[in-house]
Amino acid sequence: MKHVIQVKISNLSEILLELDDTYSPKTVDDFIEKLPFTVDLNVWGDEIYTSESPITQPEENAKSLVHLNDVAYWPTGKAICLFFGPTPIGNPGEITPASPVNILGKVISPNKTILNDADGKSAIFSLS
Repeated sequence: MKHVIQVKISNLSEILLELDDTYSPKTVDDFIEKLPFTVDLNVWGDEIYTSESPITQPEENAKSLVHLNDVAYWPTGKAICLFFGPTPIGNPGEITPASPVNILGKVISPNKTILNDADGKSAIFSLS
């Protein structure tokens, strides 16, 4: 099942996500059940990751490499991760999370220019 999620950040464009329970159904279900929630945003390379979210799931088909615009849950830090491009630890041409993540879906919009202003902001995740 697919779900469209809004990420509202004050004074910035909202981010739209499409969650798909194909790869990590328990994690997506937990995510949807916990909505809406508010977290702080951090930027690491071309990744936005959140402060600790209310989601509490172990690794579920976790991946050590992700694709452009993947949305993932990082069990180690209970964070939501939005991958707009490479992270500081990745090899050229790869997008490497800090440790394995559960794939939840894709970023629909906007593009990675949001990275310029997202660090340190709060965001509200809710169903669209």
